[in-house]
Formats: sequence, structure tokens, C-alpha cells
Amino acid sequence: MSADRAAYYRVAIRRRRHLDVAFAVVGLGCLMLGVLTLTVLFVEMAVQGLPRLGIDFLMAFPSRHPGEAGVLAAWVGSLAIMAVTALAAVPMGVAAGIYLEEYAPRNLLTTIIEINVTNLAGVPSIIYGLTALGLFVYLFGLGHSVLTAGLTLALLILPIIIVATREALRTVPDSQREAAYACGASTWQAIRDHVVPGAAPGILTGIIIGLARAIGETAPLIAIGAVTFVAFLPPSPVSPDFPFISLDWLMAPFTALPVQMFNWTVRPEEAFRANAAAAAFVLVLMTLGMNGLAIWLRYRLRRQTRW
Repeated sequence: MSADRAAYYRVAIRRRRHLDVAFAVVGLGCLMLGVLTLTVLFVEMAVQGLPRLGIDFLMAFPSRHPGEAGVLAAWVGSLAIMAVTALAAVPMGVAAGIYLEEYAPRNLLTTIIEINVTNLAGVPSIIYGLTALGLFVYLFGLGHSVLTAGLTLALLILPIIIVATREALRTVPDSQREAAYACGASTWQAIRDHVVPGAAPGILTGIIIGLARAIGETAPLIAIGAVTFVAFLPPSPVSPDFPFISLDWLMAPFTALPVQMFNWTVRPEEAFRANAAAAAFVLVLMTLGMNGLAIWLRYRLRRQTRW
């Protein structure tokens, strides 16, 4: 190698190292900017909301007086809505993802369905609210109820769960499927006993991402008629009579933490903004609790499914 070519390579390598360092610095700066912004917002929310947060705030109903207002109906409504959302969206989304990835033939119709599912994951949430208003409220006659709210948010996160399920299934090596087929397993047996357990951590991650998005949505709930002032709780799901289960709570009027926060932020009194900050803190804690449970379950599943 000539001296000129060696010098050229040294300069090129040095230039690429400088570019690597510059890219790392820019990436770190962007990361710190995002973290700093979230930290400032969280600290401001905590400073405004923590003095208001307490048992009385959690166990009180909304009131015209900010010092007496609470979020009991809101967080109970959020939990009820998320229960309906999870029961409706998770089985359907996982099943649809398994079908599209493992069973569906590779033809034009399947390609069109896949493209539409991917595009639906980016549709604004208000569109789902307007669709649910015409479908569930007016066409099916479900009214402005917990069931309507849960099904609306289920439609919202269904594409997210489908896409996440497919991506998780793709991470399972084909050797797992081939080994199952070589032992005489059917397609369903291979998927049930080998593919889905291996993809379970990724599927669970997608489910939690979808539920975390749903719990903070406001626009679709307002579109379907969420009540901003609810001074009562839905009926209990437990009945004293056989079969000891009541579904009356599904048709009850509802509110949720994001809706209650929105109602307080538009009030002119400054004290209501402190209530909104405290409600936001409760919503963040609920979301962190869901994510923490998901991380723990994902860790356990990964330990059980090592290839």
C-alpha cells in the first residue's frame, strides 16, 4: 500500500470517528431535552397537585367548591372503562394478529388488510369517537354508557395490538415452528405451545402500550357523551342473588380522569387547576402501575421462554 493511500485511509477513518462522536452528542442532546421537558412538566404537576392529593380527594365526588371536589367517580370510571377495553380489544387483537401472521394467505386481499390495519394505528382518536357515536350510540342503542366508552377505546387500540402481535410473532425463530412440525404437531398446536409463548413478552408490551394510550384519551370520550359531573358510582358488578354477577354497571353513565381533568382546566378558578394537577398525578400513577405490572410479567415470561 502506498503512503498516499494509507494517509487517505487514516483521514477517512478519522473523519468517520468524528462523525460518530458528533452523532452521539446530538442524540444525547435530543434525549436529554426530552427527559428534561418531561421532568419539568412532572415536577410542576407534582408541585401543584401534591398538596391537594389525599384520601379525601380520592374518595370525594366532584363539587362546585374546589376544596371539596374529588375524583372518586373519575378513577372508578376509568378502571371500569379499561376493564371493558381490555376484555374487548386484547382477545380480538391477539387473535387477528395470529391469523394475519400465521394463517392468512399471501394475496392481494391480505395485503390490503395489512395496509389498512397499519394505517388505522395512526388515525386521530377523535375519528374513533365520532365513529363510535354513530355506531354504538345511535345504531346499536347502547347510549352514553361505560360499555360504549370501553368499546370505543377498544377500537382505538385494536390496530396497535394487532401490529404489536405480528411483530412479536416474527421474532420467534422459524426453527421453533419446524421442530414442532417435525414432531407431528399441527399448525395450531405449534402456534399454541411454541410460537405464542415465545412471543408473549412482545405481545404483552404491545397490549400495555395500547392500554396506556387508551387510559389517557379524552377526545373520543367527549365525542360519545362523557358526563363531566358524576356524583355517583356505577352499580356494583357483584350481586347478592344468583348468579352473583350484575352487568348493570355496563349501561351506567360514566366519566373518566381525563374528562374530569379537562373539565377542571377550563374553570376560571385557580383552585380547580390544582385539582386538575392532582388528578393528572393520579392518572400518571395508574399508568405507571400498569406499566410496572407489564414489565414484571414480561420479565417472568422471558425467563420461562429462553431459546
